[in-house]
Amino acid sequence: MQKKSKLELAVAEFRKAGGILTMSEAIALGIHRRELYALRDRGDLEVISRGLYRLIEMPDPSLPDFIPVAKKIPRGVICLISALAFHEITTQIPHFVYVALPSQAHKPVISYPPMRYFWYSQRLLTTGVQKHAIDGCKVMIFDVEKTLVDCVKFRNKIGMDVVLEALKMYWHSRKTNLDKLFEYAKLFRVEKILKPIMETIVSE
Repeated sequence: MQKKSKLELAVAEFRKAGGILTMSEAIALGIHRRELYALRDRGDLEVISRGLYRLIEMPDPSLPDFIPVAKKIPRGVICLISALAFHEITTQIPHFVYVALPSQAHKPVISYPPMRYFWYSQRLLTTGVQKHAIDGCKVMIFDVEKTLVDCVKFRNKIGMDVVLEALKMYWHSRKTNLDKLFEYAKLFRVEKILKPIMETIVSE
């Protein structure tokens, strides 16, 4: 039986990992930098973002812009317009990936895709987080109600029109949990802003 080459072994490790690895993950699995570069140069790997590689033979990722967040910002949570788009309660097409970071965190160095960072307190960052398996990566995204409350809280940064549209789409989706929505609103002190908006939407 013919012994597999180092490049074949590297490809096998990528397959086992779901097709996407950071350079540090690859090195920890015994793949040398020169093998990564060789696989890239011969067209087996593509560079998604600096230091992040994807095996081209694998199916195209469904949400490629979330992968750098999952792989390179372990404490980052998808938030605001990116989370609205994930939950399908906006018509906005995000031009950035919106990411919540711990308040003391440094700004991550990610060349692509374009990111917008928001620094959250510990309580704001750890409430309402869901873990989703997307394209072989674990991605942290705020749940629907927490996303909406965050949008109200950061309304001056994302625009009130975006907030109003999302709340209307949420109400008409028939998957509402108003108890949960107002529980979050009370916790993060936006209840007085949210209540009259929801009363208007519900009575329309």
